[in-house]
Amino acid sequence: MNVAEFLAEARAAGRRYLCEDEVKEILGKVGIPVTPCLLAHNEEEAVERAGELGYPVVLKVRSPLIAHKSDTGGVALNLVDSQQVRLAYREIMARARATDPAAAVTVQPMAPLGREMIVGVTTDRQFGPVLMCGLGGVFTEILGDVSFRLVPVNPGVARNMIRSLRGYRLLAGYRGAPPADEEALVNILVKVSDLVASYPQIQEMDLNPVVVYDRGALVLDARLVLAG
Repeated sequence: MNVAEFLAEARAAGRRYLCEDEVKEILGKVGIPVTPCLLAHNEEEAVERAGELGYPVVLKVRSPLIAHKSDTGGVALNLVDSQQVRLAYREIMARARATDPAAAVTVQPMAPLGREMIVGVTTDRQFGPVLMCGLGGVFTEILGDVSFRLVPVNPGVARNMIRSLRGYRLLAGYRGAPPADEEALVNILVKVSDLVASYPQIQEMDLNPVVVYDRGALVLDARLVLAG
């Protein structure tokens, strides 16, 4: 199924909010690096998926009715064995089923630490889709260190977005830390821009965090909203 068919199927089902595994599948189709995201509908499947990926793993609630997984206790990190996976599954589902009895979980590898960024898209009524890039974590929440550009952007514009951030030094390298792979982040920004330019039915997108390493980058979590 290509991206157009994927989005059309969601619209035909009357769905505006795509789940993380669906968004990551779309991102993967356009060449954006993501962490594997395996769906599990019950406890035994969760344990099996964890074994397939190898420990440590992350469990996240999977429901179109639960957009903010962490705020509702729907994320369990750094699970190191099947016993922890079972316990996390039960706790997540106990919270989620009050909101969505059909909720499931996704199982993902625990990604290495890196420099966290956020990449997003919103749609302005007058100007159309707008691309956003910022430093992740507390830098976004407290300092609001973000930059915006109208879609589409080319690599030069994407690079300027990154370098205009007040905290750019955290990416460029400081106190002996090696620089992060800026070009990997540029590549993600350009591909997100191209995606929303090609599919205007995408109203919002939030990739948070995008972890940038010395070499390469990975999207660890993602959400997407279709136009109503």
